[in-house]
Amino acid sequence: MTEAFYPPRHLYYNGKVQMASGPVFRSIDPSTAQPLADIHAASHSDIDSAITSAQRAFPAWSRTPPVVRARILLKAVQLLRERNDEIAKSETQDTGKPFSETSTVDVVTGADVLEFFANLVAGGGLNGETVQLREDAWVYTKKESLGVCAGIGAWNYPIQIALWKSAPCLAAGNTMVYKPSEVTPLHGLILAQIYTEAGVPPGVFNIVNGGGDIGAYLTSHPGIAKVSFTGQVSTGKKVASSAAMNMKYVTMELGGKSPVVILPDADIDSAVDGAMMANFFSTGQVCTNGTRVFVPSALKQTFEMTLLEKMKHIRPGDLMDSNTNFGPLVSEVHYQKVLTYIKHGIEVDGAKLLYGGAEKPDSIKGMENGYWVKPTIFTDCKDSMKIVQEEIFGPVLTILSYESVEEAISRANATPLGLAAGVFTKDLNLAHQVVARLEAGITWVNTWGESPAEMSVGGWKESGVGVENGKRGLEAWVRNKSTLVDMSGVVPTVFAKI
Repeated sequence: MTEAFYPPRHLYYNGKVQMASGPVFRSIDPSTAQPLADIHAASHSDIDSAITSAQRAFPAWSRTPPVVRARILLKAVQLLRERNDEIAKSETQDTGKPFSETSTVDVVTGADVLEFFANLVAGGGLNGETVQLREDAWVYTKKESLGVCAGIGAWNYPIQIALWKSAPCLAAGNTMVYKPSEVTPLHGLILAQIYTEAGVPPGVFNIVNGGGDIGAYLTSHPGIAKVSFTGQVSTGKKVASSAAMNMKYVTMELGGKSPVVILPDADIDSAVDGAMMANFFSTGQVCTNGTRVFVPSALKQTFEMTLLEKMKHIRPGDLMDSNTNFGPLVSEVHYQKVLTYIKHGIEVDGAKLLYGGAEKPDSIKGMENGYWVKPTIFTDCKDSMKIVQEEIFGPVLTILSYESVEEAISRANATPLGLAAGVFTKDLNLAHQVVARLEAGITWVNTWGESPAEMSVGGWKESGVGVENGKRGLEAWVRNKSTLVDMSGVVPTVFAKI
């Protein structure tokens, strides 16, 4: 058997590495299909132990003043930034994303969110409200920590998602048991050790590895107060259903089939750049991907010609090369899934293949065994096509022409999903009018994909429940306590003597 590149990964709870008692699986480098590390999965008893560790840590951590918690978390931010390139290299090998991306986006945006929530709670973000009811009575509210929370990560942005979940969780005074995706698990131990080095007490942040069965046991555990899940819609529904049975708090960030609406007056170069970012960044493995590109019929030919001209700037290759901006798909299973959709688009849907297809790129010498696919464009698409209706989660762009803006809005909304949407236009008044009618929780005007820490994001319809990030993102990790104080010295009663 080929030797793994990294040391074995075990569990992490109570502030240190713990030996796992579950089965062993392997993390694979998607660019070459070579092994990266042996991952030791948790057993149910291991999860019980991790949750017990988090329960023991919760009372002291939740009582720690927010400004003190913030200082510790800001130290973790410093460590993340100091080790940005080292962590980014690990993310590149684990996910198959180019280093040019992981070194400028993944670690950076995760650290930004941790910094945001640390500063938010230090500056009074957990303060309650006071209401004077009358001269001798008032109400005050408190935002209190929930307890032990479960985080379930996705494979496309491993360390970023782990930070998006753990940052508000820990800042609010909760503790967390986090399960990375079994497809890209290397970051879990890295983040846990950084938190410990920064001064996060033992048991506050814990890591368990494993597949869906481990995630199901963790999220349904009676010791868990809240579940934060990122992943596909079908799994999210199961997790949310299980959590609802025990009245757990939930945040669900699920999939999408998002529309990019190119309005008739749009600058074509900018619109094409936006459409490419919405489909080919991270090899199309982004939940907010704008895979349904609506183009006015009168602009369709010009749009396609400009798009084809710019496709030469997509550069697959050595993932550590700073010029590479396109990597492989994350796993063999996902590679086969995306290939199936591409073939279905050609053979069954009958869409016109404008670019790409089922073959591997030409510029991947020495990496032919990896899970590479060409960026692919279909045109002359119809709303009824499978490649238009279903989330592919790969670099597959579909072009749909329209005759009127009213038609484009109606068709853009004709999906059970509602994660993201965007418009491109020179007319900002029209942009606001169109965005207001698009049924999505995240919308962009003349750009695509940016999601800063200050911006609360979450899906509509089947794309999720709740939001992450921004000031509203903190509210998802606390519960409200309201207290009414009557100082009159008289208790109002209907049971007085007549």
